[in-house]
Amino acid sequence: EDAPVRPAGTPHQPPGAWLVKRLMTDELSSKMRAYLGEIYQLADDSAASNDEYINTSAVADRLNVSAPAVNRMINRLKELGMLQHEPYQGVKLTEDGKREALKQVRGQRIAETFLVKVMGLNWEDIHEDAQMISSAIGDTILNRMDEMAGHPTESPHGEPIPSADGSLPVADDVPLYSAEAGAHVTVTRLRTRETDRLNYISALGLTPGATVEVLHIAPFDGPMQLKLGDEYRIIGHNLAEIIYVRPLSN
Repeated sequence: EDAPVRPAGTPHQPPGAWLVKRLMTDELSSKMRAYLGEIYQLADDSAASNDEYINTSAVADRLNVSAPAVNRMINRLKELGMLQHEPYQGVKLTEDGKREALKQVRGQRIAETFLVKVMGLNWEDIHEDAQMISSAIGDTILNRMDEMAGHPTESPHGEPIPSADGSLPVADDVPLYSAEAGAHVTVTRLRTRETDRLNYISALGLTPGATVEVLHIAPFDGPMQLKLGDEYRIIGHNLAEIIYVRPLSN
């Protein structure tokens, strides 16, 4: 039987580079993938491009781990070519790191959707369970969960789900606070994982898909008065920062 054909090298990549990259990817543990996914989402949550450095203390806070533990993991991921790390600046994903991060994000958001759509759990407090599930399963189970959930394109929080090839649509929504008085908008996603905030936003009815009219905006980052159907809501600037919307088409 003939040996498998291996990819040829390029001017910037020797013929054996594909094998090195494969071994590096296989060496990633579920915890490493979780770090990559969280770093990606930290950059996304801050409305920054993934070329911008993320402070390591923010990574520690996000994952609820100590600074020394984060530094050890960052050094390991840097050795594997997944991160760039600059002292006093932070970390950013390499192209390989971003690719692996998007796989992690895809798995987590599919798991979140499965827990809500198939298992009937509340969408406000599924993040940690979804993270554990997505880190523990392989592609076969993940693909089956994706199928059972109806091949969703968005998580229950409205976040886009990366495709199997790692592509992600460019977001065209904006924070609610940037809308002008008189605007009619649709809530697209909620950029927080804090259960208390999600519960409060849910109680207000400002969930993905809700149609909102902006009635009044107080100056100097003051509160916003909104109308949902026949009901009125007043929210502060800090909530309006994490509720993303898209203008309604005329």
